[in-house]
Amino acid sequence: SKPTLPSSYTLPEVWAGDPSSMGGTFGAVNQPTAGARFVAPLPVGKKPLQLYSLGTPNGQKVTIMLYECLLDDKFDSWEINIGQLHQFSSGFVDVNPNSKIPALTDADGPGGNNVNVFETGSILLYLAEKTGKFIPTDPVKRIECMNWLMWNMGTAPYLGQFGHFYKYAPVHIEYGVDRYAMEAKRIVDVLDHLLENRQFIVGEEVTIADFAIFPWVVCLLRGYNAGAFLKLDSYTHVKAWCDRMMSRPNVRRGMQHSYGKWDPNK
Repeated sequence: SKPTLPSSYTLPEVWAGDPSSMGGTFGAVNQPTAGARFVAPLPVGKKPLQLYSLGTPNGQKVTIMLYECLLDDKFDSWEINIGQLHQFSSGFVDVNPNSKIPALTDADGPGGNNVNVFETGSILLYLAEKTGKFIPTDPVKRIECMNWLMWNMGTAPYLGQFGHFYKYAPVHIEYGVDRYAMEAKRIVDVLDHLLENRQFIVGEEVTIADFAIFPWVVCLLRGYNAGAFLKLDSYTHVKAWCDRMMSRPNVRRGMQHSYGKWDPNK
């Protein structure tokens, strides 16, 4: 049989763990069930777009896009404090049944209908198609853009798992740290090879693929403080791309965006 960690742990035939006993920064946030945990309607401002989110890498993707599309006067934003479980309010679950930020509502959706949009790739694509910006019109370039957007949807969770085992887990587990550090470095190396002979992810023009990927690379540096651990300075093409991205004023605004406060208990 395999060794276990801790050594007293025995793998059960059926999992019946207690999320509240898991420990760590986010150990007790999730449960093995979906749905609302308490009743509280979301705040709604006067503008057509309502963003319910937080300044995480996934949240930053959307605020970068909103500013880059010059939609400053078209959206209100509300902080969903995931540490205080705002994402499990009935209002948020109505917008996103998966209880993950970010989520967006548009009162001026297709046909004048109010629509809910969740998952960052879906939101970025929705805003790109709505505004006609930051998605290539050339069919071949559009396919490449979608390839890299979906690549980010698949790889970002691995970077998040690296952050969990490196920074947030209650104990440092060698296997977990090594597994996800290796994958984080592989992901950054994919980007480094891609960016060797191009300015941005899809070529010479910035697209939603750049907006999706960039905040996660920054998170490795600033959120997880893992630049030295992962030797991120050695990925020179990624570093140069990050400098190009950060030189854009609306990227900086999106990265630093401040949300309106919401107290679901009031």
